[in-house]
Amino acid sequence: MELAFLLGLGFQLLLGEFTRRLEESGHADHLRPLHGMAFQALKGPGATASELGERLGVTKQAAGQIVDDLERRGYVRREPHPEGGRRKLVVLTQAAVSHMEAAGRVLHALEAELGHGGHGGRAGVGGSGVGGSGVDLPVLRAELGRLIHALNGDRPLPALRPAW
Repeated sequence: MELAFLLGLGFQLLLGEFTRRLEESGHADHLRPLHGMAFQALKGPGATASELGERLGVTKQAAGQIVDDLERRGYVRREPHPEGGRRKLVVLTQAAVSHMEAAGRVLHALEAELGHGGHGGRAGVGGSGVGGSGVDLPVLRAELGRLIHALNGDRPLPALRPAW
């Protein structure tokens, strides 16, 4: 199979299993990977909608729609910007922080299962089992890092565009 297809399919399957497990853990609030990326971009002091758009590689208008959606759901709030003016600072609420903590636990458990070929009390990833050998995740990470460096050089990494 083509490398791009394998990378895309691996990402899609990993993301699907992660989402399913996160929902099973009681976080079935229909958040998409895009929302998780926004949470990561807003960690710490927050950001303006324009800054969020830059970090996500989307337009200011798209970032505004993401913020509106997350605000309706109770995951972010807008506060006056510390430098004044009309700008608003978008910050995470405790609900977003709790969601990120749960997502981190699910992701680490999934990675551990993949890395050890364990079954975590079920038939394995996706219900079909992962076999006894597991995936050599340190080698995979190192090789993906080398691939990214080969394609990008020493330039700053581009935004991972949430196009899925």
